[in-house]
Amino acid sequence: MAPSRAKDYPAEYILASAMAAAINYPLWRASALAQSGFRVASSSVPASLSPYVYAFAPPYKGMVATVFGMTWARASIFWGSDRGKEVLGNFSMSPLVATIVPPLIVSTGVQCINMPIVRAAITLQDPQSNLTNVWAALRKIYKQGGISSLWHGTSAGILKTVPKYCTAVLVKDWMENVLPPVVPSSLTADSDRIWRSAAKSACAGVAGAALTNPLDVIRNEMFKTNQSLLVTVNNLWRTEGSAFLTRGMGKNMIAVAIPVGCTIFFTDALIDYKSSSNQR
Repeated sequence: MAPSRAKDYPAEYILASAMAAAINYPLWRASALAQSGFRVASSSVPASLSPYVYAFAPPYKGMVATVFGMTWARASIFWGSDRGKEVLGNFSMSPLVATIVPPLIVSTGVQCINMPIVRAAITLQDPQSNLTNVWAALRKIYKQGGISSLWHGTSAGILKTVPKYCTAVLVKDWMENVLPPVVPSSLTADSDRIWRSAAKSACAGVAGAALTNPLDVIRNEMFKTNQSLLVTVNNLWRTEGSAFLTRGMGKNMIAVAIPVGCTIFFTDALIDYKSSSNQR
Protein backbone atom coordinates (compact mmCIF):
# COMPACT_ATOMS: atom_id res chain seq x y z
CA MET A 1 0.00 0.00 0.00
CA ALA A 2 2.69 2.45 -1.06
CA PRO A 3 1.76 6.12 -0.57
CA SER A 4 2.68 7.05 -4.13
CA ARG A 5 -0.11 4.77 -5.41
CA ALA A 6 -2.92 6.15 -3.23
CA LYS A 7 -3.97 8.85 -5.69
CA ASP A 8 -4.63 6.32 -8.46
CA TYR A 9 -6.42 3.61 -6.46
CA PRO A 10 -9.14 5.10 -4.19
CA ALA A 11 -11.64 2.39 -5.22
CA GLU A 12 -9.27 -0.32 -4.00
CA TYR A 13 -9.08 1.30 -0.57
CA ILE A 14 -12.88 1.40 -0.35
CA LEU A 15 -13.36 -2.19 -1.52
CA ALA A 16 -10.66 -3.49 0.83
CA SER A 17 -12.25 -1.69 3.77
CA ALA A 18 -15.69 -3.06 2.88
CA MET A 19 -14.35 -6.62 2.67
CA ALA A 20 -12.60 -6.33 6.03
CA ALA A 21 -15.65 -4.76 7.71
CA ALA A 22 -18.07 -7.41 6.42
CA ILE A 23 -15.84 -10.34 7.33
CA ASN A 24 -15.08 -9.05 10.81
CA TYR A 25 -18.52 -7.77 11.89
CA PRO A 26 -19.17 -10.75 14.25
CA LEU A 27 -15.76 -10.23 15.87
CA TRP A 28 -16.55 -6.55 16.45
CA ARG A 29 -19.87 -7.61 17.96
CA ALA A 30 -18.17 -10.02 20.39
CA SER A 31 -15.70 -7.32 21.40
CA ALA A 32 -18.49 -4.78 21.97
CA LEU A 33 -20.28 -7.27 24.24
CA ALA A 34 -17.16 -7.95 26.31
CA GLN A 35 -15.94 -4.38 26.68
CA SER A 36 -19.41 -3.03 27.49
CA GLY A 37 -19.88 -5.62 30.21
CA PHE A 38 -23.09 -6.95 28.61
CA ARG A 39 -24.01 -10.37 29.96
CA VAL A 40 -24.78 -13.25 27.61
CA ALA A 41 -26.39 -16.26 29.25
CA SER A 42 -26.13 -19.69 27.65
CA SER A 43 -26.51 -23.13 29.16
CA SER A 44 -25.12 -24.98 26.15
CA VAL A 45 -21.60 -23.47 25.94
CA PRO A 46 -18.96 -22.29 28.44
CA ALA A 47 -19.34 -18.70 29.65
CA SER A 48 -16.10 -17.69 27.91
CA LEU A 49 -17.53 -18.75 24.54
CA SER A 50 -21.02 -17.31 25.00
CA PRO A 51 -20.18 -13.86 23.53
CA TYR A 52 -18.80 -15.48 20.37
CA VAL A 53 -21.80 -17.76 19.95
CA TYR A 54 -24.13 -14.81 20.44
CA ALA A 55 -22.08 -12.59 18.11
CA PHE A 56 -22.19 -15.06 15.22
CA ALA A 57 -25.90 -15.83 15.62
CA PRO A 58 -28.79 -13.78 14.23
CA PRO A 59 -30.38 -11.31 14.57
CA TYR A 60 -27.52 -9.11 13.38
CA LYS A 61 -28.71 -5.83 14.86
CA GLY A 62 -27.12 -2.76 13.29
CA MET A 63 -25.00 -4.79 10.87
CA VAL A 64 -25.56 -2.64 7.77
CA ALA A 65 -24.89 0.63 9.59
CA THR A 66 -21.86 -0.83 11.37
CA VAL A 67 -20.29 -2.23 8.20
CA PHE A 68 -20.99 1.02 6.35
CA GLY A 69 -19.46 3.07 9.14
CA MET A 70 -16.36 0.89 9.34
CA THR A 71 -15.96 0.86 5.56
CA TRP A 72 -15.92 4.59 4.91
CA ALA A 73 -14.00 5.27 8.13
CA ARG A 74 -11.08 2.92 7.46
CA ALA A 75 -10.98 3.75 3.75
CA SER A 76 -10.81 7.46 4.60
CA ILE A 77 -8.12 6.96 7.23
CA PHE A 78 -5.80 4.71 5.22
CA TRP A 79 -6.30 6.46 1.88
CA GLY A 80 -6.05 9.88 3.55
CA SER A 81 -2.92 8.79 5.42
CA ASP A 82 -1.15 7.48 2.33
CA ARG A 83 -2.24 10.36 0.10
CA GLY A 84 -1.51 12.90 2.83
CA LYS A 85 1.98 11.53 3.32
CA GLU A 86 2.65 11.93 -0.38
CA VAL A 87 1.35 15.52 -0.43
CA LEU A 88 3.24 16.58 2.69
CA GLY A 89 6.38 14.93 1.33
CA ASN A 90 6.18 17.27 -1.65
CA PHE A 91 6.47 20.19 0.81
CA SER A 92 9.70 18.77 2.27
CA MET A 93 8.06 17.74 5.56
CA SER A 94 10.03 15.31 7.70
CA PRO A 95 9.02 11.66 7.14
CA LEU A 96 7.72 11.34 10.72
CA VAL A 97 5.51 14.44 10.46
CA ALA A 98 4.27 13.40 7.01
CA THR A 99 3.37 9.96 8.41
CA ILE A 100 1.66 11.05 11.66
CA VAL A 101 -0.22 14.23 10.75
CA PRO A 102 -2.61 12.79 8.08
CA PRO A 103 -4.02 9.92 10.22
CA LEU A 104 -4.15 12.28 13.21
CA ILE A 105 -6.39 14.72 11.33
CA VAL A 106 -8.46 12.23 9.34
CA SER A 107 -9.14 9.79 12.19
CA THR A 108 -10.24 12.65 14.47
CA GLY A 109 -12.74 13.86 11.89
CA VAL A 110 -13.96 10.35 11.14
CA GLN A 111 -14.53 9.62 14.83
CA CYS A 112 -16.59 12.77 15.32
CA ILE A 113 -18.78 12.04 12.28
CA ASN A 114 -19.22 8.34 13.06
CA MET A 115 -19.91 8.66 16.81
CA PRO A 116 -23.75 8.53 16.70
CA ILE A 117 -23.64 5.37 14.56
CA VAL A 118 -21.01 3.80 16.81
CA ARG A 119 -22.97 4.54 19.98
CA ALA A 120 -26.26 3.31 18.54
CA ALA A 121 -24.69 0.12 17.16
CA ILE A 122 -23.02 -0.73 20.48
CA THR A 123 -26.25 -0.02 22.38
CA LEU A 124 -28.05 -2.53 20.15
CA GLN A 125 -25.66 -5.33 21.14
CA ASP A 126 -27.05 -5.54 24.69
CA PRO A 127 -28.89 -8.90 24.78
CA GLN A 128 -31.42 -7.32 27.14
CA SER A 129 -32.27 -4.50 24.72
CA ASN A 130 -35.62 -4.51 22.95
CA LEU A 131 -34.39 -2.08 20.29
CA THR A 132 -34.42 -3.53 16.79
CA ASN A 133 -32.33 -1.19 14.64
CA VAL A 134 -29.92 1.73 14.64
CA TRP A 135 -32.65 4.30 13.99
CA ALA A 136 -34.57 3.11 17.06
CA ALA A 137 -31.40 3.27 19.15
CA LEU A 138 -30.65 6.80 17.94
CA ARG A 139 -34.16 7.94 18.83
CA LYS A 140 -33.92 6.45 22.33
CA ILE A 141 -30.54 8.07 22.95
CA TYR A 142 -31.85 11.42 21.71
CA LYS A 143 -34.97 11.23 23.89
CA GLN A 144 -32.90 10.42 26.96
CA GLY A 145 -30.24 13.08 26.60
CA GLY A 146 -30.90 15.37 23.66
CA ILE A 147 -28.79 15.93 20.57
CA SER A 148 -25.52 16.16 22.52
CA SER A 149 -26.01 12.66 23.90
CA LEU A 150 -25.49 11.24 20.39
CA TRP A 151 -21.87 12.36 20.69
CA HIS A 152 -21.46 11.23 24.31
CA GLY A 153 -18.16 9.35 24.56
CA THR A 154 -16.52 11.24 21.70
CA SER A 155 -13.59 12.28 23.91
CA ALA A 156 -12.79 8.67 24.82
CA GLY A 157 -13.46 7.61 21.22
CA ILE A 158 -10.92 10.11 19.89
CA LEU A 159 -8.39 9.13 22.55
CA LYS A 160 -8.84 5.53 21.42
CA THR A 161 -9.18 5.88 17.65
CA VAL A 162 -6.51 8.46 16.89
CA PRO A 163 -3.59 6.67 18.65
CA LYS A 164 -4.76 3.34 17.21
CA TYR A 165 -4.64 4.46 13.61
CA CYS A 166 -1.58 6.67 14.03
CA THR A 167 0.23 3.66 15.50
CA ALA A 168 -1.04 1.31 12.78
CA VAL A 169 -0.02 3.68 9.99
CA LEU A 170 3.37 4.36 11.57
CA VAL A 171 4.11 0.63 12.00
CA LYS A 172 2.81 -0.13 8.48
CA ASP A 173 5.09 2.45 6.91
CA TRP A 174 8.04 1.42 9.10
CA MET A 175 7.60 -2.21 8.09
CA GLU A 176 7.34 -1.12 4.45
CA ASN A 177 10.79 0.42 4.77
CA VAL A 178 12.57 -2.29 6.77
CA LEU A 179 11.24 -5.43 5.09
CA PRO A 180 13.33 -6.70 2.17
CA PRO A 181 11.86 -5.55 -1.15
CA VAL A 182 10.34 -8.12 -3.48
CA VAL A 183 12.55 -8.98 -6.45
CA PRO A 184 10.25 -8.88 -9.51
CA SER A 185 12.35 -11.39 -11.44
CA SER A 186 12.31 -13.96 -8.62
CA LEU A 187 10.42 -17.20 -9.19
CA THR A 188 8.76 -16.67 -5.81
CA ALA A 189 7.92 -13.00 -6.35
CA ASP A 190 4.15 -13.49 -5.99
CA SER A 191 4.38 -15.46 -2.75
CA ASP A 192 7.09 -13.13 -1.42
CA ARG A 193 4.79 -10.18 -2.03
CA ILE A 194 1.95 -11.90 -0.15
CA TRP A 195 4.07 -12.83 2.86
CA ARG A 196 5.62 -9.37 2.98
CA SER A 197 2.19 -7.74 3.00
CA ALA A 198 0.91 -10.21 5.61
CA ALA A 199 3.80 -9.45 7.98
CA LYS A 200 3.31 -5.70 7.59
CA SER A 201 -0.45 -5.93 8.06
CA ALA A 202 -0.30 -8.18 11.12
CA CYS A 203 2.25 -6.02 12.94
CA ALA A 204 0.29 -2.82 12.23
CA GLY A 205 -3.00 -4.33 13.40
CA VAL A 206 -1.66 -5.82 16.64
CA ALA A 207 0.25 -2.66 17.58
CA GLY A 208 -2.82 -0.47 17.14
CA ALA A 209 -5.15 -2.81 19.04
CA ALA A 210 -2.89 -3.45 22.04
CA LEU A 211 -2.35 0.24 22.69
CA THR A 212 -5.98 1.31 22.87
CA ASN A 213 -7.92 -1.43 24.72
CA PRO A 214 -8.39 0.58 27.96
CA LEU A 215 -9.88 3.48 26.00
CA ASP A 216 -12.31 1.12 24.29
CA VAL A 217 -13.49 -0.03 27.72
CA ILE A 218 -13.89 3.56 28.94
CA ARG A 219 -15.82 4.63 25.83
CA ASN A 220 -18.21 1.67 25.96
CA GLU A 221 -18.79 2.19 29.68
CA MET A 222 -19.63 5.83 28.99
CA PHE A 223 -22.20 4.66 26.43
CA LYS A 224 -23.76 2.32 28.97
CA THR A 225 -23.87 4.69 31.95
CA ASN A 226 -24.12 8.14 30.29
CA GLN A 227 -21.47 9.40 32.71
CA SER A 228 -18.58 11.74 31.92
CA LEU A 229 -15.06 10.60 31.07
CA LEU A 230 -13.55 11.34 34.49
CA VAL A 231 -16.50 9.87 36.42
CA THR A 232 -16.39 6.73 34.29
CA VAL A 233 -12.65 6.23 34.81
CA ASN A 234 -13.02 6.80 38.56
CA ASN A 235 -15.89 4.29 38.81
CA LEU A 236 -14.02 1.68 36.79
CA TRP A 237 -10.93 2.07 38.96
CA ARG A 238 -12.97 1.89 42.17
CA THR A 239 -14.98 -1.19 41.17
CA GLU A 240 -12.45 -3.16 39.09
CA GLY A 241 -9.05 -1.68 39.84
CA SER A 242 -6.40 -2.05 37.17
CA ALA A 243 -8.26 -5.09 35.80
CA PHE A 244 -10.46 -2.80 33.71
CA LEU A 245 -7.41 -1.96 31.58
CA THR A 246 -7.46 -5.47 30.15
CA ARG A 247 -11.22 -6.10 30.16
CA GLY A 248 -12.08 -7.73 26.84
CA MET A 249 -8.43 -7.52 25.70
CA GLY A 250 -8.46 -10.89 23.96
CA LYS A 251 -11.62 -10.16 22.03
CA ASN A 252 -10.43 -6.63 21.24
CA MET A 253 -7.15 -7.92 19.84
CA ILE A 254 -9.21 -10.07 17.49
CA ALA A 255 -11.87 -7.46 16.72
CA VAL A 256 -9.40 -4.62 16.05
CA ALA A 257 -6.14 -6.23 14.95
CA ILE A 258 -7.76 -8.53 12.38
CA PRO A 259 -9.91 -5.93 10.55
CA VAL A 260 -7.13 -3.32 10.53
CA GLY A 261 -4.65 -5.92 9.31
CA CYS A 262 -7.14 -7.24 6.76
CA THR A 263 -7.79 -3.73 5.44
CA ILE A 264 -4.08 -3.16 4.83
CA PHE A 265 -3.57 -6.64 3.35
CA PHE A 266 -6.62 -6.49 1.06
CA THR A 267 -5.64 -3.01 -0.15
CA ASP A 268 -2.17 -4.23 -1.07
CA ALA A 269 -3.63 -7.25 -2.86
CA LEU A 270 -6.22 -5.25 -4.80
CA ILE A 271 -3.73 -2.59 -5.86
CA ASP A 272 -1.20 -5.23 -6.93
CA TYR A 273 -3.90 -7.03 -8.92
CA LYS A 274 -5.10 -3.84 -10.60
CA SER A 275 -1.54 -2.73 -11.33
CA SER A 276 -0.67 -6.09 -12.87
CA SER A 277 -3.83 -6.05 -14.97
CA ASN A 278 -3.01 -2.59 -16.31
CA GLN A 279 0.45 -3.75 -17.38
CA ARG A 280 -0.84 -6.65 -19.47
